[in-house]
Amino acid sequence: MIVIIDYGMGNLRSVSKAFEALKIEHIISSDPMSLQQADKILLPGVGAFGDGMQNLKKLGFEEALTQEVIHKKKPLLGICLGMQLLAKTSEEMGQHRGLGFVNADIIGFQTQELKVPHVGWNNVRYTQEGSLFKDIPDNSDFYFVHSFHMVSEDKGLATGVSDYGYEFISSVEQGNIFGCQFHPEKSQKHGLDILKNFSLLGESSC
Repeated sequence: MIVIIDYGMGNLRSVSKAFEALKIEHIISSDPMSLQQADKILLPGVGAFGDGMQNLKKLGFEEALTQEVIHKKKPLLGICLGMQLLAKTSEEMGQHRGLGFVNADIIGFQTQELKVPHVGWNNVRYTQEGSLFKDIPDNSDFYFVHSFHMVSEDKGLATGVSDYGYEFISSVEQGNIFGCQFHPEKSQKHGLDILKNFSLLGESSC
């Protein structure tokens, strides 16, 4: 079962409807204890980084995520803000500490030529094989809405990059930890394929 974390910042209904369309068992929960029963965990997110971390801490999810994801190695998928919260720090509206699950930081777009936020469809170019992209063609389009993006000196972290004035990290994978800067739940067939691939992680195929 997949637990979708409700910490007051996510596009929960859209994610849930996507899993319903795929007939994948899931629940939405604001109780950190529910992560103990999860096979996999999804951290959605829409809004500001600082508010997101504050809500996770207040509800007890920071400690619960560390226990279930870092110690028990349950698969975790962060979407949009959820992916950004996996990083060490963010410069959005001040300096904020993130979950620190991946060696990365969050910065604002450094472009003068293009409008920020980056909104709309953009392609993702694979930089290495990623489990979430199984059977999805390279350079497929996904839907983005964001003003900040991830940077990392760890060259093995990113599985995909996109271009908005310059290349930025649009997907990551590190062991049992996954992230998409785009919204798979709003990205039609390829987005549903991302969520299906996440749901099948760790399952053997015949």
